[in-house]
Amino acid sequence: MKEKILELKEKLPVTLVAHYYQRDEVFELADITGDSLELARRCKADDNEWVVFCGVGFMGQSVKVIAPEKRVAMPKIACCAMARMIDSAYYDESVAFMQKAGIEKEDILPITYINSSAEVKAKVGEMGGMVCTSSNAYKIIEKGLASGKKILFVPDRCLGQNVANMMGLKSCVVGDGTDPKDADIICYDGFCAVHQLFTVDDIDFYRKRYPGIKIAVHPECDPSVVAKSDFCGSTSQLIKYVNELPKEQKVAVGTEYNLVHRMRDKNTYVLSSTKPECPTMNETTLEDLYRTLKEIEKGEVVNEIEVDENTRKWAKVALERMLEL
Repeated sequence: MKEKILELKEKLPVTLVAHYYQRDEVFELADITGDSLELARRCKADDNEWVVFCGVGFMGQSVKVIAPEKRVAMPKIACCAMARMIDSAYYDESVAFMQKAGIEKEDILPITYINSSAEVKAKVGEMGGMVCTSSNAYKIIEKGLASGKKILFVPDRCLGQNVANMMGLKSCVVGDGTDPKDADIICYDGFCAVHQLFTVDDIDFYRKRYPGIKIAVHPECDPSVVAKSDFCGSTSQLIKYVNELPKEQKVAVGTEYNLVHRMRDKNTYVLSSTKPECPTMNETTLEDLYRTLKEIEKGEVVNEIEVDENTRKWAKVALERMLEL
């Protein structure tokens, strides 16, 4: 199957792109690998007509928003569970919740994690807001707070709360009973199911078993886990942190399994008693990839990503506000 895929890649105007969380056999065939925003930016600079994106739906949309001239096909339009937790209607309800609490709409600055649909990004853009990634969330929120407005952060409550804790600010979650007027950052109640698998008990287990071990986690983890860790960072930051540790230094990493097991061979552990594998990221198979390439060859693509012009316009505005920083 790999040989057939490589043969098709050679004769078609395609660039194969894979997120870090993809299964090994797919990841190994990619021309470009990375995390979500990095992939979108590198796709824009690529010369091929087609981008075959192995990831989840919002990532394919991000490429189409940033580079509308590209044709984007996804072997499997898998949907990130976190991104599905916030849609256009839920976003409107969150804004209405803040207004009902006495916060005027013009005093709200929305910021959406890149793990959201193009429709949500567009709504954020229309309200003057921005997109952020896990690596730049601190900087984006810091800039947003300088406006004097209340931050509505969607959809990941953990990332929003962790940044608030790093900045010494007060946060709340929509619907938790807290008055949003008393908080600097109001977080939507979304989360990553995979990163919720990592617990304080896991950290205690590894520290007891391997004295001196380092604990490195992603900011989508619960704030209680982040607080007990030695390092918290985005996917790219975690890779850099682990790679720069002395080879003899043990480290337990709290993020998706496929990424962790591709890190250095020795003294690296998954911070979980279960296999923290993202089910949607792992939906894409070699068979799916082969089928998509054959469809491009025949001119009969099924899973081509399209974003309507108004949505693309405002989603791009939200992304460009981030990129300017």
